Amino acid sequence: MSTQFEVQASSQKPVQSVSEITVRLVGDSGDGMQLLGTQLTNTSALSGNDVATFPDFPAEIRAPRGTRAGVSGFQVHFSSEEIFTPGDGLDALVAMNPAALVTNLGDLRKQGILILNSDNFEAKDLKLAKLNQDPRTDGSLKDYRVIEVPMTNLTRTAVEGTGLSVKQADQCKNFFAMGLVYWLFGRDVKPTLRFIEAKFSGKQDLAEANRKALQAGWSYGETTEHFASTFQVAPARLEPGTYRNVMGNQALAWGLMAASQLSHKQLFLGSYPITPASDVLHELSKYKNFGVRTFQAEDEIAAICSIIGAAFGGAMGVTTSSGPGIALKGEGLGLAVMLELPLLVINIQRGGPSTGLPTKTEQADLLMALYGRHGECPMPVLAARSPADCFDVAIEAWRIATRFMTPVMLLSDGYIANGAEPWRLPNVESLEKIEIVHPGPAEPGQTFLPYQRDALLARPWALPGTKGLEHRIGGLEKEDGTGNISYDPKNHQHMVNTRAKKVQNVAEVIAPLSVEGPEQGDLLVAES
Repeated sequence: MSTQFEVQASSQKPVQSVSEITVRLVGDSGDGMQLLGTQLTNTSALSGNDVATFPDFPAEIRAPRGTRAGVSGFQVHFSSEEIFTPGDGLDALVAMNPAALVTNLGDLRKQGILILNSDNFEAKDLKLAKLNQDPRTDGSLKDYRVIEVPMTNLTRTAVEGTGLSVKQADQCKNFFAMGLVYWLFGRDVKPTLRFIEAKFSGKQDLAEANRKALQAGWSYGETTEHFASTFQVAPARLEPGTYRNVMGNQALAWGLMAASQLSHKQLFLGSYPITPASDVLHELSKYKNFGVRTFQAEDEIAAICSIIGAAFGGAMGVTTSSGPGIALKGEGLGLAVMLELPLLVINIQRGGPSTGLPTKTEQADLLMALYGRHGECPMPVLAARSPADCFDVAIEAWRIATRFMTPVMLLSDGYIANGAEPWRLPNVESLEKIEIVHPGPAEPGQTFLPYQRDALLARPWALPGTKGLEHRIGGLEKEDGTGNISYDPKNHQHMVNTRAKKVQNVAEVIAPLSVEGPEQGDLLVAES
């Protein structure tokens, strides 16, 4: 490892202290912007800043290089104070080609820092981006602090002697950009050097090339006259504890596992892959040591039906999807409500309708979550507010599902799912247990009533095979108490009312809402 770089990575130029910075890194899908953004996020979190991120992916598979459709980006907002969004405007934009520039320039603040890879502004690059003129010379960048850097050629020079081909050398330019960004914003290079060592442990030529590219980018910032100073963001005043960087889907998976352990129930995930929910399936599949069972179903209908079966068998049934998949699960959700079984349906929202904008963020499924089932079919709906909050919401959703014997829908979205922020590790001992009591074997002569309800209108969760607890289950309307099939209209209305009242009773067991910020404000929202 290049220990000399570790020691010297402290700028000798003047330092400006600022409270927060928002930077966006954009380029082609193959330019490594997601890796650059992830490393910037990690080193900012390790520096003690509060961090919020916003990854942005192309929707088309292998969109043509250099085109607007193929632009991939990663936005990082790091601050010395607590923050709640990835930032509304950019202080700095790093664009690797013209397409990345024109699709993101509108978010850069006036006089913001604009760093361009000047090697990618040839005539063919402008044509791919559908530009008739070079934005560097037509006056469209006059309101910004433009810094042109020949990153591709500087990277090739930096990695000479490592034995890499030109194509391989060009793939290191994201580390050059990373080094320059680290220098500009006073980020520590040590975590990324450790990452390089671990990532390329079996390929020392690639490891050395990326280290050299990182150092070249840092050294360029230190020696060029383009920059008069660097910027420094002090650590945030966060609640004391041990923190780690966590993404929303990751925190959601961990929250589900925690809920499983707190309730002593085996976690069964039955899901069909769909953007942006698939990473929950990927993450949970790693933890068979915690008794997690994952099933990649052949379609969305099979996924919801599989977890209904798991719930009937006494397991923690969970399925994950997004808008189009939730639509396909609608009939199964109605069955779960009718059966009054506890299970979780997680909707990681994306843009719609239909395939819509699969890699873009929308919270477009709220009405479907609330009402997207036939008949009178209410169920509790919870929503995560941030990536770290996904952990707590997953536990709360399962607590409600088991206490009220009902399916629960948990809403997230593409930003929360793929975004990241510092997460304070909880004290496991302080997590409240989820108490679940199954009825025991019936006494001789005792009649089991599967729809006999407690004070909150929840019915018992009878496990199959328990002696004397045989009962009818299915999608036909049940007679209250006995669970026998009933076509009586008065009973049907009574059961509809009872299921609705049961969901309303959830409000009796949740904590009162707290107001963050001022109690009153000047904002008025009026319907146009």
